[in-house]
Amino acid sequence: MFAQIAEHRPYGGVVPEIAARSHLDHLDSLIARALAEAELDFDDIDGVATTAGPGLIGGVFVGVMTGKAIAAARRLPFLAINHLEGHALTVRLTGEVEFPYLLLLVSGGHCQLVMVEGIGRYRRLGTTIDDAVGECFDKAAKMLGLDYPGGPALERAAQGGDPARFDLPRPMLGRDTLDFSFSGLKTAVRHRIVDIGADKLTADPQIERDLAASFQAAVADVLADRCARALGVFQARCGRPGPLVVAGGVAANQTLRARLSDVATQHGTELIAPPPALCTDNAAMIAWAGVERLRLGLRDPLDFAPRPRWPLDEISA
Repeated sequence: MFAQIAEHRPYGGVVPEIAARSHLDHLDSLIARALAEAELDFDDIDGVATTAGPGLIGGVFVGVMTGKAIAAARRLPFLAINHLEGHALTVRLTGEVEFPYLLLLVSGGHCQLVMVEGIGRYRRLGTTIDDAVGECFDKAAKMLGLDYPGGPALERAAQGGDPARFDLPRPMLGRDTLDFSFSGLKTAVRHRIVDIGADKLTADPQIERDLAASFQAAVADVLADRCARALGVFQARCGRPGPLVVAGGVAANQTLRARLSDVATQHGTELIAPPPALCTDNAAMIAWAGVERLRLGLRDPLDFAPRPRWPLDEISA
C-alpha cells in the first residue's frame, strides 16, 4: 500500500500536479508488488479494471493509460470503472447484499442518495447543491488548525467535546427534497472561530474539541434526516424498507455510522457499511467493480477517454 498523505500535508489538501507525478513515480512498482504478493503474473489475469473518473484528471489519466497498456499488450478485456460505482458495490465484496438497496455515498467530492438497482443501474434521489460533506469536514478541520487529512482529525477531536455547546445550523433539515447543503454549516464554523478569537482558541483546547463535536453532531443530524426520508421513498418504490448502505471516505466516521444505524433500525431495516479501510478510495473496490462487470460480459473500448466529471446515474450496462 502506498499513500500520498505526507506529500500533500504541507498544503492542507491534495495538489493535483503532485498527485499525478506521484502516480507516475509509483504505479509500475505497485503493480509489480501486488502481483508478487498475490503470487500471480499477467497470464493469470482475466481483465484490467482502472478508475476512469470522476476525479482529478491528472492522476486518473495516468491510471487509465497504464491499464490500457496492460490490456492491449496482454489482449485482455479493459474495464473503465466509475469510482463512484466502486464505492456503490463495495458492500457486495464484503458481504452478500442483494439488489436493490439504498446508498448514501459520502466522500470529499460527493454526497448523494442513490437507489442501486443493479450493475450499471443507478437512480439518484438526491445530491448536494453546493459542497460535499467530506470537503466540509476537511475545511472545518483546517479552520480549527487540525492535522491533515482533516476528516479523521476532526473525528478524533470531537471525541472529547460537548456536541451541544455550539448551536450550528442544520441546512435542509426537514425539507421535502432529498438534497443536501453544507456550505452554510462550513461558514457558520468560520464565524464561530472568528467570534471566539484565535488566542482564546489556542489557549483553551476544550473549545476546539467542543466545536468539532458540535460540527459533527450537525452533520449527523442532516444525514440522519435525509436518510430517513430516502428510506420512505425506497420503501414506496420497492415494497420493502432497505437496506441502507453507506460508503465513501466519510463512512469511516464511527459517530455517523452509529447515528445512521439508529435511523435504519427505526425504519425496520439495517445499516450496512464496508470496513473502514475500504471506505476511502482504494484499488480493491475498483477491482471488484471490474469483476462484477466482467461477469456480465461487459468491457470498454481502448479509446475510452478519462472523465473528470462522471455522474453515477449516467453509467449504462
